[in-house]
Amino acid sequence: MSRILAIVLAVAIAVGLYIISQSPEQAPASQESPATSTGANTSVDGIGLIDEARINNADSEPGNWLAHGRTYEEQRFSPLTQVNQETVARLGLAWYKDMGTNRALESTPIVVDGIMFFSSAWSRVYAVDAVSGEELWNYDPEVPGAWARKACCDVVNRGVAVYKGKVYVASLDGRLIALEAATGKEVWQVNTLIDRERPYTITAAPRIANGKVFIGNGGAEFGVRGYVTAYDAESGKQVWRFYTVPGDPSQPFEHPEMEQAAKTWKGGEWWKIGGGGTVWNSIVYDPDFNQVYLGVGNGSPWTRVIRSPGGGDNLFLSSIIALDADTGVMKWYYQTTPGDNWDYTAVQDMTLADMTVDGVERKVLLQAPKNGFFYVLDRSDGKLLRAHKYVAANWATHVDMETGRPVEDPALEYVDSPKFVLPGPIGGHNWQAMAFDESTGIVYIPAQEAPFIYGMNKEWQKTGLYKHVPGAWNLGLDLGGIGQTLLANIDDSPPAGGILKAFNPLTGEDIWSVKHAHYWNGGVLATAGGLVFQGDALGNVSAYNSATGDVLWQFNAYSSILAPPITYQIDGVQYLSILTGSGGGELFTGYVDVMASTKYGNYGKMLVFKLDGNTALPEPSLLDRSIPEQPVLTASAEDITRGEIIYNETCAVCHGLFVNSSATIPDLRLMSEGSHAAFKEIVLGGIKSSGGMASFADLLAEPDVDRVHAYIVSVANADRAAAQQP
Repeated sequence: MSRILAIVLAVAIAVGLYIISQSPEQAPASQESPATSTGANTSVDGIGLIDEARINNADSEPGNWLAHGRTYEEQRFSPLTQVNQETVARLGLAWYKDMGTNRALESTPIVVDGIMFFSSAWSRVYAVDAVSGEELWNYDPEVPGAWARKACCDVVNRGVAVYKGKVYVASLDGRLIALEAATGKEVWQVNTLIDRERPYTITAAPRIANGKVFIGNGGAEFGVRGYVTAYDAESGKQVWRFYTVPGDPSQPFEHPEMEQAAKTWKGGEWWKIGGGGTVWNSIVYDPDFNQVYLGVGNGSPWTRVIRSPGGGDNLFLSSIIALDADTGVMKWYYQTTPGDNWDYTAVQDMTLADMTVDGVERKVLLQAPKNGFFYVLDRSDGKLLRAHKYVAANWATHVDMETGRPVEDPALEYVDSPKFVLPGPIGGHNWQAMAFDESTGIVYIPAQEAPFIYGMNKEWQKTGLYKHVPGAWNLGLDLGGIGQTLLANIDDSPPAGGILKAFNPLTGEDIWSVKHAHYWNGGVLATAGGLVFQGDALGNVSAYNSATGDVLWQFNAYSSILAPPITYQIDGVQYLSILTGSGGGELFTGYVDVMASTKYGNYGKMLVFKLDGNTALPEPSLLDRSIPEQPVLTASAEDITRGEIIYNETCAVCHGLFVNSSATIPDLRLMSEGSHAAFKEIVLGGIKSSGGMASFADLLAEPDVDRVHAYIVSVANADRAAAQQP
């Protein structure tokens, strides 16, 4: 049974679970909108000194964490050594802040001169005293609750940027906002969306350099066109915009690169549903070449035979693109997965480094994208230097180093019949940050092996036609029948698992690896103290010996963790901070008996540790996961079967395959009598839209809702009966 649960998990995440609250979620009681001060005495006036020169010299002030990856190189390696292999056992909680949310928290804090700036769910921003945790101000952009339906993977936000006296955040509904660092008051905001009627979202942290703010967007699963925009940091005025996939080929191309890309899209009408290629996570600035690197995402639909039936590489999907930071003109690109067919995004964090490769000193770019291969590229021209598998990957045998192209295994083509493929859409590595120690050349990767069963859309198989459905997931896959397909092929499934590994990107060698109980774990931090820190799915924050992988310290946070840790030092004291609270693309469906987030409710906190810290973290109460008695079921077997298909197509992305979800989203098997009675008003009337559960009246008719309800009740009855068996 555990094997089935593991695959349920893989399917549920690939369909993209995003969190919808069981009731409208409120900000913490102390919060007002848009910004308030709590009367802290700490001054933030000195933040005006943060600019590219200071970030470039971040190693001269290792006590701060000035940029998303600490430095522009984004290695997430700290020179601090007070907390080391000998002292880490003394690490204890210094303070914590309850974030008042059960939604996923994924932010990397910025720490400047004693002040910590970070974001939380719904794109809210906080400034706190980094020593005491006392709140200085907070800002709520008041994202409309119904916008959550447009987000593939929850109402998350991965952080802010700080620059010349301002804090910058991108909101879920597509705005870029500049705030006064001293007060949290809004300075300006701009709409970054080319079409607000399209299901665009932003969850990434902005990047800043040379007086410009760089930001992309998400939404490929629903059908949007990707692009990245540079804005003037002082005024918010647009400086340049780079599209990542071509638009309507009958219209003029926005810039020459789109004419080049259009030649690689053959047949079909991809532009009508966007084409995808969203840059929803990684944007990295390179001060050595004044370049900005874009990590480009998957196509829309995922299936290339529908998206581009004549074949072609479909540039610039699943690519790394180097742009001139001042003009937005492309300097080079490398496509990790030509003609992507599996949601193998290349938006995972990129790291810049100086390395000796084949006896030559090179400035390189390192990335472990979803497709399972670790790439080393020359940053000057994009030349491929290495491509080693870092996890199990059966879709391709290897990368041809002459052509730079992966060699696909034709046996894994799923046009004619469903196939289990590794990695699945969750990838061998996702957005959770990796870390790199330049002195040893070792990278620390929060890796995962999570298979997925791919099968083509049934209507396309019957007719050769594919209908785009606005407001729904448009993957080109058979979502409706995926549950039954999974069960019918379960014996062919590869195993799933999570791994923290130390990896040599030049040789492809695993230096060490640590297996996790689950594969959806947090980002990584490495330090000169010989330590690697990571939070995991069980709610543990752990310190590992960076040379051996041995666990040297562990803290139970009572909530699963995705966010990466950071470290900073103030007045001679080194601190470690991490946000807790999981979700996003993985809500632990099927692991309800062991997952910490399910046990305790996943209410997120900011945790900050120091040596000899003695603050106690209260243990939360266990949740009641027992399934209540259900309404009388009168629907026919045919209606229940149809209800399962509709549920999988429309509801599983939020509430889990087989109606099995974690505590962070409503487990519909646990609905109260009142929720059963109001089911139509919730689904069609949108009475819970303020908390993210918008109306689905555009997709579902009343008889469809009745069928879905009947399917939920039937599953709940079966699971309740199974739980009552001795």
